Amino acid sequence: MKKIEHIGIAVNNLEEAAKTYELLMNEAPYKTEHVESEGVATMFFKSGESKIELLAATNDDSPIAKFIDKKGEGIHHIAFAVSDIETEIKTLEDKGFQLLNKTAKKGADNKMIAFLHPKSNHGVLVELCQEIE
Repeated sequence: MKKIEHIGIAVNNLEEAAKTYELLMNEAPYKTEHVESEGVATMFFKSGESKIELLAATNDDSPIAKFIDKKGEGIHHIAFAVSDIETEIKTLEDKGFQLLNKTAKKGADNKMIAFLHPKSNHGVLVELCQEIE
């Protein structure tokens, strides 16, 4: 793991949350993106080398909609940048971590992503992400 790449925050309304984070961080988001396969709209803010990703559901079946229904708005995941996501997935599986994705898939912000189950991480959903070259 190279660094914390971003912290994902689940929100009910992306536009309303964007206003709050623009005031908090004193800058506008640098990217908005829809990931249809995940049923999510995302918005990214930079904070030094790290990022904040706001996530809003685009349909009732999305993981974000289910998360908000169960837990409300708030921190959804912590993402770590990795150099080789497939090797990292295998290494973590060999160490006994429970994977939600056994292979990487395309995510937002030009990344390949995979998730570790919160049960493996004391209740925290962990995302691995690798820049697509």
